[in-house]
Amino acid sequence: MSTKEFSDQLAALLTEQRNPASMELDALSTTSTLALLNSQDKLVPIAVEREIPYIAQAVEIVVDALKKGGRLIYVGAGTSGRLGVVDASECPPTFGTDPEMVKGMIAGGNAAMFRSQEGAEDNEGQAVDDIDALGVSAKDVVCGIAASRRTPYVVRAVSRARERGAHTLYVTTNPRSAFNLDVDVAMCPEVGPEVLMGSTRMKSGTAQKLVLNMLTTTAMIRLGKVYENMMVDLQLTNKKLVERAKRIVMIATGVDYDIAAGVLKEADGHVKTAIVMIAAGVKAQEARKRIERADGFVRKAISAD
Repeated sequence: MSTKEFSDQLAALLTEQRNPASMELDALSTTSTLALLNSQDKLVPIAVEREIPYIAQAVEIVVDALKKGGRLIYVGAGTSGRLGVVDASECPPTFGTDPEMVKGMIAGGNAAMFRSQEGAEDNEGQAVDDIDALGVSAKDVVCGIAASRRTPYVVRAVSRARERGAHTLYVTTNPRSAFNLDVDVAMCPEVGPEVLMGSTRMKSGTAQKLVLNMLTTTAMIRLGKVYENMMVDLQLTNKKLVERAKRIVMIATGVDYDIAAGVLKEADGHVKTAIVMIAAGVKAQEARKRIERADGFVRKAISAD
């Protein structure tokens, strides 16, 4: 592709257009600028809402893969890549998952999390190497994240994953009508041009963050990581999470602080086990058996005969 063709392709993207609402951006007061940014941000959840049918399809694919021992692997560059890494990194402390279950892959590697790595997003060869290094297989799901859709590193990583038999997803903020990649499910929240032309860390980044939150949170609920509306597979890796675990046990069972702390200790710090112990009136060993028979779902474990 010539430089001119590339420029024309870029110019045609919705995310590269000028926003009619912000043509006087440089002349606005601070308060007016903030009000404009806020009014445009309000459009994002509406755009995401329209994509719920597609997000639901993606969740089903992710849940099926994770149940079978596969992984969810996010692939992105720049802001999109960082969002994937952040979402992946939050799953172990929130849901008690193995760090390998949800992974984030960013063009330019770990250094790109903190500083832009020039040219990394165009390196298709590195994308192939990175997918191969992860040993991506038919058990896995690889989700590309690119506001523009066209980011070469992301496109090639997803296509390489597909070559290796993986299911593939894609998150972009350009219109579905312009989406032409071979993936299982595309999620295309159309947020419109940015207030600051081409700055896709703004509305596009917010939309991507919402979609990723929805993907992993809903998948983890479907895997039994939640009881009522509480995270019950959290890892007690710091004082805050230790105290949160006690509070969850208290709320779920109605016991006081000291009892919650004592039962959690008997349960080796496992919140699910502690809740089932108290709610079903059983010892730790029986609680663990119930949870296993219930495929990890606390509600089923409590009501089991």
